[in-house]
Amino acid sequence: MRTAIDAAGRVVIPKALRDTLGLTAGQPLEIMERDGRIEIVPAPTPMRLVDDGEGVVAVADTDMPVLTADMVRDTLERTRR
Repeated sequence: MRTAIDAAGRVVIPKALRDTLGLTAGQPLEIMERDGRIEIVPAPTPMRLVDDGEGVVAVADTDMPVLTADMVRDTLERTRR
């Protein structure tokens, strides 16, 4: 896929690629230079570890979408390809 940088320095990630990678509007991304290439990755979700009495669990510091069986199935199918 090909895209371009506009006069304001913005790069559009093509819709097909956004859909494949599960990227959404407003999602934080990290951008860096690595070996002369630009690398863009989703920013990690801030989390903290909490002891819930039965063990330690990771709790997101931001609201997260409800994880459904369909989401898990779709993710498994994408990673198996």
